[in-house]
Amino acid sequence: MTTRWLSPEEQRAWRAYIAGYLLLEDAIDRQLQQEAGMPHAYYSILAHLSEAPERRLRMTDLAEHLKATRSRLTYAVTRLEKDGLVRREECRSDKRGSVAVLTDAGMAVLESAAPGHVETVRGLLFDRLTPEQVGQLEEIFTQVARGLQGGGEAAPEDPPWRRRSSPCSGAS
Repeated sequence: MTTRWLSPEEQRAWRAYIAGYLLLEDAIDRQLQQEAGMPHAYYSILAHLSEAPERRLRMTDLAEHLKATRSRLTYAVTRLEKDGLVRREECRSDKRGSVAVLTDAGMAVLESAAPGHVETVRGLLFDRLTPEQVGQLEEIFTQVARGLQGGGEAAPEDPPWRRRSSPCSGAS
């Protein structure tokens, strides 16, 4: 098998993506740590739960939404539980599963942190792009995500966050 090396254009694009991603994630994480006392990963958990019906999601579904391993998600949710921002409940229809629920305190923290977070994302990313580039960015990463999740040739066989689960009563 012959290695298909990246062309000079592909290499530049790859390195630009890596640099941009790392710098953006670092800046967003620092802003959330300073203003909300939490890393971006924890903010993302709160945000996903806030958008779910009844502010609750089965842990396996939350892991898939966040593209996080179950062990990493369990650790983060345990920390958020200690702070009273999230609580875990047993899945009523499947005793092996559990459901993460955003508490009122968690919703208040999210509502307080959201304006600064959105302003940071807007200032660091979207204000630097034209409307056409925003559309291209969405198109590019939708295509990449679809390929990685859809089992394409270069897709991982079984991503660590993917696991079929049955819905819990009262949760999605």
